Amino acid sequence: MHFRIPSPIKTEHEELHEELANATRLPGPVGDAARAVARALHEHFQKEEDFALPPLALLVDIARGKVSPEMSDVLRMTDRLKAEYGLMLKEHEAIVAELRNLIDAAKEENMAEYSRLAERIIIHAKLEEDVLYPAAILVGEIVRMKTGALKG
Repeated sequence: MHFRIPSPIKTEHEELHEELANATRLPGPVGDAARAVARALHEHFQKEEDFALPPLALLVDIARGKVSPEMSDVLRMTDRLKAEYGLMLKEHEAIVAELRNLIDAAKEENMAEYSRLAERIIIHAKLEEDVLYPAAILVGEIVRMKTGALKG
């Protein structure tokens, strides 16, 4: 079974990454700080796309009481997220540290739009930590419980 990241989350990720990519093309301290953020984000973003966010595609069906055996394919992702949860949070800490550097550089250069971008990415990371990652893990727990699938 294929699991698509819910479109509002996917769209927000794409928009934030596009704006960050634009910032990386800038010269000077803001561009340098944006490139450091992009380096910190690259591998983490791939993990989110691979296993942290796709399980959220099942939320609507689960909320409607529709759980089927083929949904147990999601357990590979949710088990990995659960195993790497602490690492994902540590990566967020490193990313947020780089984002704070971007905020400082943007303020120093009077480029408020990049300070606001960094603040939006920090808020998005907090949303992932407090809502999206736990929801994805719960998707796996519910699917496992309802389908009787064994732990991987």
